[in-house]
Amino acid sequence: MEQRKKWDLLALSSIPLIMTLGNSMLIPILPLMEKKLTISSLQSSLIITVYSVIAILLIPIAGFLSDRFGRKMVIIPGLVIAGIGGLISGWAAWKSSSPYIMILVGRFLQGIGAAGAAPIVMPLVGDMFKKESEVSSSLGLIETSNTFGKVLSPILGAFLATFFWYLPFFATPVFCLVSLLLVLFLVKVPKRQEQPPSVTEFKNSIVHIFVTNGRWLYAIFAIGIICMYILFGVQFYLSSLLERTYKIEGITKGFILAIPLIALCLTSYLTGKYIGQNKVRMKWITFTGLMLVTGSVLWMGFLQGLYVLLIALSLCGIGIGAALPSLDALITEGFEKQERGTITSIYSSMRFIGVALGPPLFAILLTVSQKAVFFTATGVGILAALLSLFAVRPSESKTASPTSYSPTLPVRRKQKATQKPSR
Repeated sequence: MEQRKKWDLLALSSIPLIMTLGNSMLIPILPLMEKKLTISSLQSSLIITVYSVIAILLIPIAGFLSDRFGRKMVIIPGLVIAGIGGLISGWAAWKSSSPYIMILVGRFLQGIGAAGAAPIVMPLVGDMFKKESEVSSSLGLIETSNTFGKVLSPILGAFLATFFWYLPFFATPVFCLVSLLLVLFLVKVPKRQEQPPSVTEFKNSIVHIFVTNGRWLYAIFAIGIICMYILFGVQFYLSSLLERTYKIEGITKGFILAIPLIALCLTSYLTGKYIGQNKVRMKWITFTGLMLVTGSVLWMGFLQGLYVLLIALSLCGIGIGAALPSLDALITEGFEKQERGTITSIYSSMRFIGVALGPPLFAILLTVSQKAVFFTATGVGILAALLSLFAVRPSESKTASPTSYSPTLPVRRKQKATQKPSR
């Protein structure tokens, strides 16, 4: 890989890292927020959910705009808006006597900013590299940055909250400013080789993609939702358990929360290096990872001791860390550049559904029993594994084209090469 591209990747990796920090830093301090704001567990979970819900709605729009007007033209305003949202939430928590609603408003703005920043990184990486193996390894690095943010989040969030409970809100604009400067000065976006298609042509192309490739696309979307639902749900559960049952707070709690995320981060990095451009390998790594996730959450339903629970959570993290880079590569390498932003953004939007559902559904199910929480997670884990097994069918060729895992897509690409739409 060229030295120039390494600096580009460094700058781009800061975006998912910072957006993850801006969201996940709050998970270890949600029980503290409940005390400070006098709110319920469900209300505290909404501080995570409102961020994700608006992102779900706006990410596909951001992807479309990035296809039309350029990746940096969408990323930079997104970072600015996310920083402003953090300032509003922090200021309200610091100065207002009843800050809960304004905290949600700030989180709403952060979600808007996140929609315009983090999801655009995947298609931009796809634009920057021609070799599929470089795309896969670079996406593995991006996913690792994302998961490293999840590792760092509980430690940093808990550490900052030891000074002032609302300080994690103010950290977001600082991080966004750093990322903004990195993107402005280091990222060189490849020049367009041709004008983007018209809105009508673009819409027809996207409709055609879903008509001819809906089976595996919907499957990957569903798997992404389930992975993030389980990940954020179990983090919410562990955060509550440590504080209420084991009376573990502060930075010690942050380090414990980071243990399964470290496993996830390392696995994500190694998977990105290993998968290369082998679509068959991507499928089976995804399936194996999801089976590990399913077995782990089933085991959690019967566990009581903290140490054994952390082992199960770490195995769950390994499974998710294996699945996510493979899913990223299958999605990103599967489409032409003018379609890539929208498709990958829809996929990112689906993942945010899982982020939004995890904490509140786990909070509701915990009012029933621990078994209700983890048996439900086991059920959706089985569904994800079955989808990866039966709906995603790669070519047996190790040197297949990026879209060869879809039986119908190579035909579409061939048609596109010989029957370009008139402009």
